[in-house]
Amino acid sequence: MVTTSGFFVKGGGESDEDESDFEQEVQTGNNLRYLADCDDSEFCGGTDTKRVIKPTEDKRFEEMTNTVGMIEHYMNINHWVCVPETFEKLNKQVEKVMKVTNAVKAPRLYIKALVMMEDFFFFNKQGLEEDDNKKTKKKMSVSNSKALNAMRHKLKKNNVQYQEDITRFRMFQETEDGYEYEDEVEEQPDDVIVSWETLFGLDDEEITWNMVNKKFKETVAARWSKRRSDRLKLKTGKTHAQRLMYLTKIAKTPAQKLEILFSVMSAALDVSPGGLNGYMPINLWKTSVVNMFAILDILVKYDNIVVDDTVEPNEKETSKPVDYGGTIRVKANLVAFLERIETEFFKSLQCIDPHTNEYVTRLKDEPMFLVLAQNIQEYLERIGDYKAASKVALRLVESIYYKPQEVFDAMRKLADEEIEEAEEESSTHPPFIVVPEIVPREPTFAESSRAMMDTLVSFIYSNGEERTKARAMLCDIYQHALNDNFVTARDLLLMSHLQDNIQYMDISTQILFNRTMAQLGLCAFRVGMITDSHSCLSELYSGHRVRELLGQGVSQSRDQNKTPEQVLLERRRQMPYHMHINLDLLEAVHLTCAMLIEVPNMAANSHDANHRLFSKNIHFLLKKSEKQAFTAPPVTIRDHVIAATRALTKGGFQEAFEVLNSLDVWRVFKNRDSILDMVKARIIEVALRSYLFTYSSSCYKSVSLDELAEIFDISESQVHKIVNKMMINEELDARLDQPTQCIVFHGVQHNRLQSLAFQLTDKVLILAESNERALASRTSGDMSSRIRDKSQDYAAAKSEDRGMQMDGSSRMVSLNQGVLA
Repeated sequence: MVTTSGFFVKGGGESDEDESDFEQEVQTGNNLRYLADCDDSEFCGGTDTKRVIKPTEDKRFEEMTNTVGMIEHYMNINHWVCVPETFEKLNKQVEKVMKVTNAVKAPRLYIKALVMMEDFFFFNKQGLEEDDNKKTKKKMSVSNSKALNAMRHKLKKNNVQYQEDITRFRMFQETEDGYEYEDEVEEQPDDVIVSWETLFGLDDEEITWNMVNKKFKETVAARWSKRRSDRLKLKTGKTHAQRLMYLTKIAKTPAQKLEILFSVMSAALDVSPGGLNGYMPINLWKTSVVNMFAILDILVKYDNIVVDDTVEPNEKETSKPVDYGGTIRVKANLVAFLERIETEFFKSLQCIDPHTNEYVTRLKDEPMFLVLAQNIQEYLERIGDYKAASKVALRLVESIYYKPQEVFDAMRKLADEEIEEAEEESSTHPPFIVVPEIVPREPTFAESSRAMMDTLVSFIYSNGEERTKARAMLCDIYQHALNDNFVTARDLLLMSHLQDNIQYMDISTQILFNRTMAQLGLCAFRVGMITDSHSCLSELYSGHRVRELLGQGVSQSRDQNKTPEQVLLERRRQMPYHMHINLDLLEAVHLTCAMLIEVPNMAANSHDANHRLFSKNIHFLLKKSEKQAFTAPPVTIRDHVIAATRALTKGGFQEAFEVLNSLDVWRVFKNRDSILDMVKARIIEVALRSYLFTYSSSCYKSVSLDELAEIFDISESQVHKIVNKMMINEELDARLDQPTQCIVFHGVQHNRLQSLAFQLTDKVLILAESNERALASRTSGDMSSRIRDKSQDYAAAKSEDRGMQMDGSSRMVSLNQGVLA
């Protein structure tokens, strides 16, 4: 029998491929293919098998199928040495099939094989390696590893020419369990779900509402069922978005198109990395914004369509035609989509390096979001949903409250350009391509940021919730402080009473309150109100956690006691870099105000160890500086301020100003020269007050105004103003002799011994009171009443002494004379 087989092979003159086919048929039992019609039982084997002649096309497809099966088998057993050779064989077979069938495009069987190999190589690389380790329990050989890498590069290069076919196959042929081959169906009734490829080939008149609705439900169900791993999430989301966007083009009613568009937005938001470590891709974010414009176009064009998140989904609503007279309700929430878009934009600014051009480019996308928010607010106001419109207005307020007028003007100019550019770029993103017929939208920004803020906050105060009103109020105060309207900002803060309940609000609102107080302190310093500026900033610097309180950093010393999740939450609360308040400037302002307040206070109470401290920070830094054996030149901001403070306490006001003037941080102020002039005038005033406190009654009985004006290089009118203010506030016990233009001092300055004697008397009285209270627990109630009377007498004496120390009364003078006598 073997001889007979060899005879027919040689005599037939067939090619090597026919020889392999013949040998394969011998192995499968069909070894008498060419002898089926003979009558000789020796050759026919006594069988009645009829001869089967296959068409050449079927034969070539069968060869391709076998080759694809061999490739899949080699891939499963990780035998990569044979895969490249088999793949080359498959490519030759494809050429023969296309030649036989006169086809222009590659067969779908070949495209299916390319998709299978592409997923195996590029989407499941880690799974491939894990599976290899489990099966073989050893590493691949060098030749096998080289073959694997070579095959990966070869496949990537080969798939470039079939990229369009691969994309089309993924769009219409991907299923839950893999890839299946769908035959074309010419006609399908409405109650049968047609294939994607069939639906794609139908004309618009042949597509019915039921077809689109069934494919929409099928796609939505498949999207949720495929969320199995993070690797497949991005890929699956894009595939479903492609299908959904195709359905928006063939939707039969506006309500159906709107419902599908909301699903497209949900799919796009699902594609973005969740959690705290990622953000939505920028191109996808831009396309989502333009898709929201498309949704608004439908809602504006068809007034009877209402978006409501409280109604139950009803597919009958979307089947109503355009000319339907009643109200059509679609379940969705425009505000939720807008808030998610704003959150993704905020997260992107947190994650992008602020010192790169990418960050600046990303900031240019903000006007597009503001235009979207304005249009959504106008739509919500038109339908009467003022509560939701106030939430959108708050998003607008939080986007512009920290911008100076110059930045606001630049943003207003960019608005039109960015909208047009976004609509053009959206066509380059096929997974989430925007539907056409976008209505051009012009921004409605006011001429100034202050005017726009007034309009928005007034609307929020009338229609917003409590938290919305509180945040809007803080943003309004911040904006007033940014524009140097300190009195208005201070009055709004006092009238709102937010400082009384801020500890009960959420953390983001507390950070906003701290930022507002910091800006209020800077505003007070710019307008020359040193005491108010210090009171606004002193609480921020009381705990050495300025970065955390302002949302501009995380304390490194506290991270050791926190879990990684807590650290991520704190970092997610941080402000983007362009919203930061300059911490160096804030520290310089705080320490400068503390110096200007504390230096005259120390001079006035030089002999009182228990005097009130306005700034503990400046005292701590001064004591630390005094302990140093050698004083180095100032380097940091603290060093400069402490050096200026030491010079000012010694009367060197010119040296103090020169040290402060050398700070580079003052360049942050746009009116730097006028602010430094104010600081210089304040330093001179502090030096004059300290001089009068120190040498008034102890060294001089009187001093002329022109002498003081010459010493401190100011006019007599300024000296007259400062001295009168000190006398009115009862800080200086003196009178002004008008004819001689001299200051006549009345009080007697206490020397060091007298001050120590008063302190010793206070301590003795306190000790006596404590002893009497200890004795009262063992005696009757009469003793308690006697002690209470003595305590009241002591308190009255203390208050009287304190008052006499401030106003220099005659009793204090007579007491001093008695002591001296």
